[in-house]
Amino acid sequence: MAALLFIILAYLVGSLNFAIICCKIAGLPDPRQQGSGNPGATNVLRIGGKKLAAIVMLGDALKGLLPVLIARAFDVQGFELSIVAMAAVLGHMYPIFFRFQGGKGIATILGAIFGLSWIVGSLVVLTWALIATIFRYSSLASLCSIILLPIYLLLFSDASYIAPMIIIMMMIVYRHRNNIQRLINQTEPKIGRKK
Repeated sequence: MAALLFIILAYLVGSLNFAIICCKIAGLPDPRQQGSGNPGATNVLRIGGKKLAAIVMLGDALKGLLPVLIARAFDVQGFELSIVAMAAVLGHMYPIFFRFQGGKGIATILGAIFGLSWIVGSLVVLTWALIATIFRYSSLASLCSIILLPIYLLLFSDASYIAPMIIIMMMIVYRHRNNIQRLINQTEPKIGRKK
């Protein structure tokens, strides 16, 4: 029963889309209607600059991290804890407060992963940084990091986390389908270049 409460709470917290909220406060257009149309930190970077994008990224990561840490403090563990993490990411992707039009989930899953295992979270960040440095594609770095997540969990954390994280991994990859197509066509913008 306690786990169910934390799962619902995680979804509601995840539904607080910081890209939309911060753009509204800053007097900027709705990120769902500008740039790439994705309400996430990368699109906010394009339309609002680095500082606002950093705030969005931090907010989106915290809404993945905090529900997991709070649930863990109340002794929610194993598979149920990974469902809490998954619920936070689903809230970001399909926010009840914003007509279920959310972002791709990278920052939120990263925060949630750190809540599950700081070692795995660190490996995901290092993977992202390595791929981004070599190839200069944020989307490619995100995809590689999230695809390797189940392997990192298997090797360095609790195996009971893997099934929910595989579901989230597949959903995130699907939400990057346009990026994948642009990567194949070599039209995906590189880091530091405008779209």
